[in-house]
Amino acid sequence: MEKMVEKIAKTVDEAVNDALKELNVSKENVDIEVLEEPTKGLLGIGAKPALVRVTVKGSSEESLSNNNVSNVSDEEKKEKVTEVLNNIVNSMGLNIKTDIKEDIDAIKVNIDGENLGLIIGHKGENLDALQLLTSVIVNKEGDYKRIELDVQNYREKRKETLIHLAQRKAKDVIRYGKNITLEPMTPYERRIIHTALQEDEKVTTVSVGTEPFRKVVIKKK
Repeated sequence: MEKMVEKIAKTVDEAVNDALKELNVSKENVDIEVLEEPTKGLLGIGAKPALVRVTVKGSSEESLSNNNVSNVSDEEKKEKVTEVLNNIVNSMGLNIKTDIKEDIDAIKVNIDGENLGLIIGHKGENLDALQLLTSVIVNKEGDYKRIELDVQNYREKRKETLIHLAQRKAKDVIRYGKNITLEPMTPYERRIIHTALQEDEKVTTVSVGTEPFRKVVIKKK
């Protein structure tokens, strides 16, 4: 029978160590997958813990198929996502509607309703925390399935805004020949900036500082 656990802690190392203690094995005998990187949030708001999956090496496909924990269907997971979201959001005094779509890698949920700013939070920090919590609860049983939450396509709109910002600031860097430092962003948002400019032949980007005040600097090559 496959030995695998998922653990949450403030840091990746703490989560891995907790998993090793539960499995009673050394680090050399396991495979470690970081499912969620931790973030400190802004002034303590929107902080997210680390989530890791630790699996003992040498588990066979046959033992995996015989593991009853893995017999949770994707349809059951989608139902669980709806149940978890409704329970959490209802406790906030809100009512929501969920549109759930699924592909091979993820269950994607778009949330609609009223007073959705409470769910999104500052720069999406509440939404990120809700996504992590939902993922942890839903993936307690069965194979891991990535959960992606969005609110009225907020993430896509925010992504477009950041891409336009990156392109506009890159032009300013080229025009004035001076580095430009953007405001503090989450790891997800910084990746969008880096990706938007990675093919640009005239500028480059680096991240500086420590969380939660880590920023992207756009520089001329």
